[in-house]
Amino acid sequence: MGTVVSDVQRVNGKRQPHWHRLERAERFAQYQQLQAQGVSQRQAAKALNVPRTTLQAWLAYQERLDHHPAVVAFFQSPPGLAFLHRLVVALHQVLTEVGACGIRLVCLLLRLAGLDRFVGASYGSQQYVNQQVEDAIVAFGRQESARLAKDMPCKTISVAQDETFTGGLCLVAIDLESNYILLEQTAQGRDQDTWKSLMEQALEGLNCRVLQSTSDEAPGLLAYVANHLGAHHSPDLFHIQHELVKAVSGPLAAKQRAALKAAAEAQEPLEQVQAHEQLKPASPDMHAASQELERISAQRERVAQSIRRLSQLYHVVDLERGVRRNAPLITADLREQVDTIRKVAQEEGLSQSCLERIDKAERVVPKMEATIAFVSRYVRQEISRLELEPPHAFAMHARLMPAAYLERVAGKQTVSAGEPLRELAQRLRTPLFEPGGALADLEPARQQELHQQAQRLAAVFQRSSSNVEGRNGYLSLRNHQLRGLDRPRKRACLTAIHNFFLTRADGTTAAERFFGQTPRSMFAAVLGAVEIPPAPLSPSQRVQE
Repeated sequence: MGTVVSDVQRVNGKRQPHWHRLERAERFAQYQQLQAQGVSQRQAAKALNVPRTTLQAWLAYQERLDHHPAVVAFFQSPPGLAFLHRLVVALHQVLTEVGACGIRLVCLLLRLAGLDRFVGASYGSQQYVNQQVEDAIVAFGRQESARLAKDMPCKTISVAQDETFTGGLCLVAIDLESNYILLEQTAQGRDQDTWKSLMEQALEGLNCRVLQSTSDEAPGLLAYVANHLGAHHSPDLFHIQHELVKAVSGPLAAKQRAALKAAAEAQEPLEQVQAHEQLKPASPDMHAASQELERISAQRERVAQSIRRLSQLYHVVDLERGVRRNAPLITADLREQVDTIRKVAQEEGLSQSCLERIDKAERVVPKMEATIAFVSRYVRQEISRLELEPPHAFAMHARLMPAAYLERVAGKQTVSAGEPLRELAQRLRTPLFEPGGALADLEPARQQELHQQAQRLAAVFQRSSSNVEGRNGYLSLRNHQLRGLDRPRKRACLTAIHNFFLTRADGTTAAERFFGQTPRSMFAAVLGAVEIPPAPLSPSQRVQE
């Protein structure tokens, strides 16, 4: 953004200077100061090196603005223009990029606020501003990622991967801990070679190693993780539960509705008779219909409890006792719940396709067992690298890491549901650091290091790709609102906003959590890259309310 005459324009066959808005405001402010000192207009024009006719045109334009003189003076001054510039850029970044508003709503806001006297509020004017904002956001995201990657500490990461079909096929990969989007790009396919090509580009220059990938059972994605990524694949618990819901809960709900209808039809004749005659006992048909409704409802609740139980069981730490669980024990408990669901399906005579869905979900159980075993091996390996004395190593395995895991789970629960987990974690951890405790003899710095290591190890177990599923849902909403996300600039802009602008409750962005460094201000960079918004061609009329 310059402060000098930017270029020239041809008027009536003569080359005339085209004044930048800020330069014009500065010259006009200087003219007002000279005028207050009693300098004539002709002398002021000569001193400012501005044609007198141009100076007269500026003065006439300001006098035609139908607003309070103090407001006009402010928005025509350099500080006023700077504020207007900041406001318009903020409107575009917040309303059209973070929010889901269109450019026309920005135009409407400017008109209703009376700012169309000072800034062009037409769609064309604001579309040009929006284009600059998006270009600046995309450029900032790329430049800042490259800058932060140079000093990024080495780390291992777990990623969630999936594909979405908003504005065409799009492959998405997100770091599970920081929620930093590594990959969000349109693709021609979702086979393993395409995943390999795009992920290599996304990870290039980043000082990190992918430890595991959590996703659904898409064949191309599984093949990429096994053949190219060289990482462990963790199944997504939600997709298993969803498969079981489709297999059993849906058909049982239909049977429950039919039983409810039958019970209502059996009750109707009795109510009609009781309205005109003495009370009569319920008919056998009504009694049978009521019993059938109760039976179906009980079966459906039985299935729902087993599906919920899968989520309660699939943890590396027992949430009730706070002890580590081994893979075979967890697998046996998971199979027991699946067997219960299958038994209900068989008792209710559900179709063969429903039973096949149950078998499909059960085939993932060995992968869940493998994930528990993978986490256990990794935790043992990492603790051995700390070179701890046996009592200290045991405390890490049996107390400190489980306590960190319980707190991690509690953070994803409601306040009331998470409180018992926090209390259990406190009971596990507190004795370790009290006099006579297993870790009490260590230096405070070493204790803090072990606490951080325990938190890191607790985060290794990943059973959900909910963040990438949530991102896909967000992209779907934006795709609907924009009638398509087929513009690469728009998609890249939304990715940069997610990584560098949106914050969690602690005030950190995804980029700050991923790179371990505080990035520069995105808004400051965008503000410096976008030109001062254009002035309206002529003073607008007052808005008719």
